[in-house]
Amino acid sequence: MTERYAYVPHRLLRRRVRDVASGVEGELMAVVNENVSATGIEHRVELAYIRGPSGLEISTAVGNIEPV
Repeated sequence: MTERYAYVPHRLLRRRVRDVASGVEGELMAVVNENVSATGIEHRVELAYIRGPSGLEISTAVGNIEPV
């Protein structure tokens, strides 16, 4: 893949979720397979973007989200 990121379908999109790492609750806005490498060697991870009550979005590992 040459793209920096690609959207991934997820069963909890647009639903209320909790990030177990930080305790933040909000709406799951997107799941992205993102190249996080700072070098020429590609390193891809799946990140979940959660919009919290303040309106700001946080990112976390997909494995850290659970439905509320």
